[in-house]
Amino acid sequence: MTDARVGEVERALRGAVRGAVEWDAGARAVMTMDASNYRKVPLGVVAPVDAADVAAALGVCREYGVPVTARGGGTSIAGQAIGTGVVMDFTRHMNRLLEIDADARTARVQPGLVLDDLRRAAAPHGLTFGPDPSTHSRCTLGGMIGNNACGSHSVAWGTTADNVRALDVLTYRGEATRLGAPAGGAGLPDRLRDGLAGLADGNLALLRTGFPQLPRRISGYALDRLLPEHGRDAARAFTGSEGTLGVLTEATVELVPTPGARALAVLGYTDESAAAQAAHLLLPLRPLTVEGMAADLVGQAAAAELPRGGAWLFVETGGDSRAQAQARAREICRAADGVTGHAVVADPARQRALWRIREDAAGTATRMPDGTEAWPGWEDCAVPPARLGAYLRDFRALLADHGLRGAPYGHFGDGCVHVRIDFDLVDPAGVARFRRFSGAAADLVVSHGGSLSGEHGDGRARAELLPKMYGPELIALFSDFKDLWDPDGGMNPGTLVRPDPIDSNLRFAALPSATSGPVDVEFTYPGDGGDFVAAVRRCVGVAKCRTSADVGDAGSAVMCPSFRVTGEERHSTRGRARLLHEMLAGEVVTDGWKSPEVKEALDLCLSCKGCRSDCPVEVDMATYKAEFLHHHYRGRLRPRAHYSMGWLPVWLNIAQKFARPFNFLGRIRSTAWLAKRIAGIANERELPELAPETFTRWWDTDDTDEGRRGPSGGSPSGPRAVVLWPDTFTDHLSPEAGRAAVRVLRAAGLRVSIPPAAVCCGLTWVSTGQLDRARTVMRRTLDRLAPVLDAGLPLVVLEPSCAAALRADLPELLGARDPRAARLAASVRTLAEALEEYAPGWDPPRLDRTAVGQTHCHQHAVLGDAADRRLRQRAGLTGELTGGCCGLAGNFGFEEGHYEVSAACAREALLPALEAAGPDAVVLADGFSCRTQIAQLAGGPTARHLAEVLAEGLDDRARGDRPAG
Repeated sequence: MTDARVGEVERALRGAVRGAVEWDAGARAVMTMDASNYRKVPLGVVAPVDAADVAAALGVCREYGVPVTARGGGTSIAGQAIGTGVVMDFTRHMNRLLEIDADARTARVQPGLVLDDLRRAAAPHGLTFGPDPSTHSRCTLGGMIGNNACGSHSVAWGTTADNVRALDVLTYRGEATRLGAPAGGAGLPDRLRDGLAGLADGNLALLRTGFPQLPRRISGYALDRLLPEHGRDAARAFTGSEGTLGVLTEATVELVPTPGARALAVLGYTDESAAAQAAHLLLPLRPLTVEGMAADLVGQAAAAELPRGGAWLFVETGGDSRAQAQARAREICRAADGVTGHAVVADPARQRALWRIREDAAGTATRMPDGTEAWPGWEDCAVPPARLGAYLRDFRALLADHGLRGAPYGHFGDGCVHVRIDFDLVDPAGVARFRRFSGAAADLVVSHGGSLSGEHGDGRARAELLPKMYGPELIALFSDFKDLWDPDGGMNPGTLVRPDPIDSNLRFAALPSATSGPVDVEFTYPGDGGDFVAAVRRCVGVAKCRTSADVGDAGSAVMCPSFRVTGEERHSTRGRARLLHEMLAGEVVTDGWKSPEVKEALDLCLSCKGCRSDCPVEVDMATYKAEFLHHHYRGRLRPRAHYSMGWLPVWLNIAQKFARPFNFLGRIRSTAWLAKRIAGIANERELPELAPETFTRWWDTDDTDEGRRGPSGGSPSGPRAVVLWPDTFTDHLSPEAGRAAVRVLRAAGLRVSIPPAAVCCGLTWVSTGQLDRARTVMRRTLDRLAPVLDAGLPLVVLEPSCAAALRADLPELLGARDPRAARLAASVRTLAEALEEYAPGWDPPRLDRTAVGQTHCHQHAVLGDAADRRLRQRAGLTGELTGGCCGLAGNFGFEEGHYEVSAACAREALLPALEAAGPDAVVLADGFSCRTQIAQLAGGPTARHLAEVLAEGLDDRARGDRPAG
């Protein structure tokens, strides 16, 4: 299609559609991929507001012969959610729950509704939607219907097709149809009704004998549902058609009662084949789930908490009460044969932790234990459950024959197996092996009476292989069925019928190859061999960053705060990774490091580092953003905020000499406005006040200090000596936290010193992408810390963002260029870690109060907060701190244009938690940004560092106001 013709399509759509029509490079780039190995570049994206908008868009596309692909959460693993024409994004507007009928146990939904949103709305009625794929926090009902999704509870509640009552569909030709049993053909246009009846009645024998009978047969079209004995159920025949027949605009689905309580029986077996062979024998006991996984997926740390074995079955039971659910779980344990160990888990939090291992498998399985990449492509076949053990033995042998590795896991009770395999999809020889293996694997599945797809559909990954399963007659019938619905071939072409080859349109082909040389970058990317292309390739598209669940439901997850606020794909971690992918490819995003599309998407990245820990494949968008900003602004004028807040340590050192007049002028509206204008700071923000006396000045003049400066100045040394890091924020803006930390550390019997000269972690330069300057600052710090490192002393860092920078950013920027970086990173401790490691016998003051507030996002992502939790527990501080991100995130929330997003992030979890807290609650926030955001948006009690709260407790204990604990 010529550029002029493409422009005509865009103008026609803008004139016909009330929803968003996006034709820019950025919008197209984020839709080039889903969670599969495949890539297609669309002409544009349409986000319809209702069915009339869908009809209008289809009318334009039909007029110009443009194909249409319907897209929900974009979590399709087989490549069904990408296309070369118009991609319809239903998550933007058509995402509502229309009605719940609790008496009828049904719900009316729009296709873009996220599954977890439906489940939350149904929960007060004691109901849920049965199918629950591991992507339940971001997959949509439309996508589930398109792929006939199943999930872990299908042994109890079936597939999506089993839970569909009625579907409202528009064909490519604009025909409105309503499908649904028991109405049969009611609501179908005459040509469709007559055509479907004729197709079924003319092929009765083939439809009755040509489909394997197994619970997870998802491959192909479910034409057997059109048989008279199945009620000529067009809705079920349509479900699983992968967007190739028409566009879903509304659905009525069944809901099922939610068990009052659940328990989990964890059964250990010698290996996965033994677990698989045992799984179907447990089905007569009517469990809710029978999931299986082996040690090569679980990992050593998680395996240590499971019963002895090399593979495990997770068997969930339900009941009206916890006792009843536990009794059924114990019955499962008694009935299980061949187990090497078993356990019954009744605690809901522990169950969630175990299920998280299984739900994250789609991401964690993309890395082999040695770090080698692994990919979908033979992702979810299914065999009769009784044959699963034999199939897995043969499958492992087939992998070995082809020199491949993978970690099978999945829905063992239904005979369905997921696996990511270490295909080399970058090298042509590796792609050829991928093709050979896929053909052989299809033959193996068919030999066991199975289905090439047991959950995610065939898409571009397996459709070419369907003749091996169904034979030529049924394949021809599939074509007839497709042509009956879509005679113009406009709906998702290349999928299911007349498919593209499985080794075409691979997303890796567009990226720079190894022969073209590595991309010149600044960070070392140790997890990716220093290869920025491989780092970007980490994002496989499972879209955990698009979760719609609130922070509490997401297990205190941080990722991805900007997507939670905007709901736009380009502001998710996945969307940004896709833009970087396309920047490297150079086809859609053509300006390389100077790309305005990438800059715009990264502008709202808070650099919270949440994706580093919450993303199953550990995409580190904060690092990628710093890398991009470095190259984007090289030799160019930067935003004002980069000069003001990026160089904050320098300006604070200068301003400190004039702290009192600076603070006075900052309180005057006109001068504050001018200062913020010059510095690129949002006018809505208040300027933080400088401390009249810095922490380091207090330290040098404190006559109670035992050792003052560091080792070269006579520092304390020995097993109970620590060095307290005077970070910029503590030193200039919050010295009370530093003074409190000194008191606490000394009370614990530790000898405290500070570094012998001024030091800085370089964080502000890293976060603004000024990486040359960051390296200079870091190397100077390493020089000044040489005596500390030589003495092997721990560095106690109070500011979590600085601790994270020292532990992660510094060694990843300097790498092997300076071996001292790794030594410094290993020496970093949080306050709680230092107390636990170097003063294990110390009893903190007993506070016996409720704690609310914020766990710093960098602590969550890089440092971990297990030691902090244990310290709070020992001090009698009860309650949970919120997850998520406070929204200020260092310089982000201060920059012009970011205030609304920053405040919206705080309103998501932090501010509601503070509002719900009692008047006596302690407000904790170790990060200066978090404390500032609370002070500027929440009012009320002042947020304090944990060190300050503990120091106050020491005073109370000295006065006898509280028990010593």
